[in-house]
Amino acid sequence: MSDFTVWTIPGSPFARAVIAVLIEKGGDWRLESLEPGMTKQAEHLARQPFGKMPAFAHGDFSLYETQAILRYIDRVLPEPKLAPSDARALARMDQLLNISDNYLFRGVSNVIGFQRIVGPMLLGMTTDEAAITAAMPDAHCVMAELSRLLGKSDFFGDDAPNLADFMLAAQVEFLTSGPEWQVLTKGRGNLERWLARMAARPSMVRTTMPKLQELGRVA
Repeated sequence: MSDFTVWTIPGSPFARAVIAVLIEKGGDWRLESLEPGMTKQAEHLARQPFGKMPAFAHGDFSLYETQAILRYIDRVLPEPKLAPSDARALARMDQLLNISDNYLFRGVSNVIGFQRIVGPMLLGMTTDEAAITAAMPDAHCVMAELSRLLGKSDFFGDDAPNLADFMLAAQVEFLTSGPEWQVLTKGRGNLERWLARMAARPSMVRTTMPKLQELGRVA
């Protein structure tokens, strides 16, 4: 029996970050695949009362909110450590996690990613190009700041990825499926190189939307 259980619609960047970190840590995990609409049903609301993803359990301990889940995993599976011990480095990681939630996801990847990937692939919707255009100023702001904070480092965790790298990579990859990516990374090649490093990690390769969708069908 798996120690860790993750409930999500396969493809959620939040759940992807959780599962990727479990893989990095060597955790024994199980995906409980949800269909669109199931997050608002009573069974899921008992796990996550706000109807979001993912919901998470470690044995008889349940938890929600991705940042809390990631920090919990890093504590109970201590190696390799994915949160720095230095106070300033930890504060920078926390800042990046909040940038991911509050600025990268809201108004950027939840618009562009939805219009390019989620809507067409999962819901059969037509892409709203006007919505994407309206999101681009915020997208430029976020990408400029991420590029600045990354600087010349290989990862946001400097020489090796930390929790923020996995949260950010799962969100940023949603921006690469359309022409916006080339526009957003013009003059920001460090972000392209960083994402390529993250995308090549086995944990990220194993958690792409198609891989998790297939795993959900098997389960």
